[in-house]
Amino acid sequence: MQAKAALFVIAAPSGAGKTTLVKALVNRNPTLRFSISYTTRKQRSTEENGRDYFFVTPEEFNALRERGELLESALVFDNQYGTSRSQVEEHLASGHHVILEIDWQGAQQVRRSMPGCVTIFILPPSRPELERRLRGRRTDSEEVIARRLRDALGDMSHWHEFDFIIINDDLQQAVIELEGVIAGGGTKNRVTDAGLQQKIKKILV
Repeated sequence: MQAKAALFVIAAPSGAGKTTLVKALVNRNPTLRFSISYTTRKQRSTEENGRDYFFVTPEEFNALRERGELLESALVFDNQYGTSRSQVEEHLASGHHVILEIDWQGAQQVRRSMPGCVTIFILPPSRPELERRLRGRRTDSEEVIARRLRDALGDMSHWHEFDFIIINDDLQQAVIELEGVIAGGGTKNRVTDAGLQQKIKKILV
């Protein structure tokens, strides 16, 4: 791992497998610290407050933002999401790498606030696979799936704004590549890599 504690910002379109990938990464690297986001979204049955998210009311969220306590915030699928500034700063001060799992809008804000951060974008291997994963959740209506797919395709157009790209085709391989980036490597995952750019273009066709 890199000697100096760093902030790693991981973003992805809905359905790319970002949450599963980040959880696998943190489980394999216990020294990493995962920043838990605030959200106004309704808590799902499989989620735990304070572990997956801090679930708050819109009023509580707005108060946090007005007090300057959020490093970034974004509106995603009609729900607010935000990152605790103090939580990130405390983890970094203690010498731990920090993982932020946010969307591209939030990544832009963090990049402006903390230009030394490392940004990573997760892509699905193809559009059909992205749709399959969204349908596989079996938690959304057809209307919601269509919207998520449409928004995900829009999100994917921001890939070039990131330092590294990881194509999540095989979970174990994606975790290995992500670990390589965290360790200060990941040359083939750099957004400037010509071979990687060709793969990305095929996904976006």
